[in-house]
Amino acid sequence: MKKGLLIIALLLSLYSQSQSVFGYWYGYANVKTNSSANNYLVELVLQPEKNYVSGILNYYFKNTYRSIKVKGDFNKTTRQLSLYDIPIVYFGSIANFEVDCIMNMQATLRVAQAGSNLVGAFIGLPDYKYTCADIRLNLTHNADISKKDSVLKAISEYKENVQVWTPSYDDTLVSVSVTPKKVVNYVTEKQYTERENIVISEIEVDSDSLQIDVYDNGEIDGDMISLFYNKQLILSNQKLTHKSIKIKIELDSAKASNEISMFAENLGLIPPNTALMIINDGKKKHEIRLTSSLEKNATIRIKRRKSQ
Repeated sequence: MKKGLLIIALLLSLYSQSQSVFGYWYGYANVKTNSSANNYLVELVLQPEKNYVSGILNYYFKNTYRSIKVKGDFNKTTRQLSLYDIPIVYFGSIANFEVDCIMNMQATLRVAQAGSNLVGAFIGLPDYKYTCADIRLNLTHNADISKKDSVLKAISEYKENVQVWTPSYDDTLVSVSVTPKKVVNYVTEKQYTERENIVISEIEVDSDSLQIDVYDNGEIDGDMISLFYNKQLILSNQKLTHKSIKIKIELDSAKASNEISMFAENLGLIPPNTALMIINDGKKKHEIRLTSSLEKNATIRIKRRKSQ
């Protein structure tokens, strides 16, 4: 009798564990289109908390890898998992300009003798429903990896990893527009002269009027910069993000060349201070990646192309 009760208890314990969404899941998600290029490779690490579920969602789409903290609910009775407000790259994004859809994940836990699956979809929020199609998903539970210690370790060692796209010239996400003029900041100006100016690129342009867009290059990690144009401070202590800082400048025709320098106000969370600068002369775009430190300024030398 005792042996029978022990077996029943063991089976109930195993059944109970099989009903949990705790652990490591992997699989795919896709949009119903004619192109297989719209597939997302997905990993999900979940840790049940008191009254909610939390964890990390990793996915790879085209050339973009994202790692995002997630939070939601799991209903043990209905086996419904809900995770909220997840930024998913829009399936129609092109390689050099990606747009996020804010979506909820809704999935059902299916348990079978062969293993467990989460089957459902990423569903766009109401503001995105006309643009962001549902992304169907099917994730498989990995029982070997889903040990409590390894999952907790994965969550504790989590570091956000976001590959930021290379923006296009017509990017409408504008953080700030700047009209160059002398800015007074004696501390920054003094530090600028004390650092070494490194010319990292020389370009020729076809116009005296240029539009410059500056973005963070890589992970958004709190990089702060100032910009100098011909050794004059024109932008002070500006935070870099995925949104453009737009600047219009006029070349000084009296100079053989003009220079724009990036001064690092800090090193962000991930040194060194990096930025993507796009210089547009109306005919051509020059995409230049800049790296500055607390010892060196990154400088671009600009020359007007001679008329032929």
